[in-house]
Amino acid sequence: MIFNTFVKSLIYDPVSTLGILIFYLLLINLPISLISLFNKKSSSYVRFITITANIFIALQLISRWLISGHFPISNLYESLYFLVWGISLGQLVIEKEYPTPIIPAIAVPVQLLTVGFACFVLPDDLKLSSSLVPALRSSWLIMHVSVVMLSYSALIIGSLLSASVLFINNKKPLQLRSSSTGIGGFKISESYSINNVIEPINFSHSEELDTLSYRSILVGFVLLTLGLITGAIWANEAWGTWWSWDPKETWAFICWLFYAAYLHMRISRGWQGRRPALLATSGFFVVLICYIGVNFLGVGLHSYGWIFGILS
Repeated sequence: MIFNTFVKSLIYDPVSTLGILIFYLLLINLPISLISLFNKKSSSYVRFITITANIFIALQLISRWLISGHFPISNLYESLYFLVWGISLGQLVIEKEYPTPIIPAIAVPVQLLTVGFACFVLPDDLKLSSSLVPALRSSWLIMHVSVVMLSYSALIIGSLLSASVLFINNKKPLQLRSSSTGIGGFKISESYSINNVIEPINFSHSEELDTLSYRSILVGFVLLTLGLITGAIWANEAWGTWWSWDPKETWAFICWLFYAAYLHMRISRGWQGRRPALLATSGFFVVLICYIGVNFLGVGLHSYGWIFGILS
């Protein structure tokens, strides 16, 4: 009986049904990921559920695309699921690079909260597919919004990894030797001989996480840069101006400057330890304000993003 009801719901309303299913998958994944963290051992179950949830999100977005006739990232509901898809994909990629239970333990709660907000907090009006406003009927929609949303995903993961570095070493001085490219990171002290430098170095758990955080933020920064460029081109095409300094554009630029400062301190100034980790952790709130917070103002050229437009 329950299975028949589920199948009917999946046929008549695949987007909402898959959305609820994704929420329960993540709800199951949360305690398993936390138990794995306490046991200090990666779980294949967590990875399997994450892959399944990622596939279901892709199916949900494809279903919305087929139903609406346009790329499914035109309102808040769709963009939230696209964000979770990007975060879960980033989680899987990073876990493949460095398998540790900390990565799903910080990524799964964010995914669950985001999906829960989309399912149970958003009004029904914001969940429905609607016709695009004239400004959004452009080929730039896919290129600009998807790139920006993927940048948010990468920046959020990088910031959360930096937060984990701070918590792991909260009772002792933190000195990191690597910034993933070796630029401004590894410092040779007098205690190192030439042979020590030539031989491979085994980095600590914190240093591995810091490296992954740096790489994730670097990828997110590059994507955000591309997003700003494509957004400026699209704005000129739609509104006749490259930049109008409305709240969304201003905060996107602030977000870009924030992470540019982080990368500058890491690469050029050789910042190590708690200072760059604390700066990157703060970036999570900058992204949150840029993505959702600004839209509560309901003003500017991007104000339609809160009701039925984009949020990039």
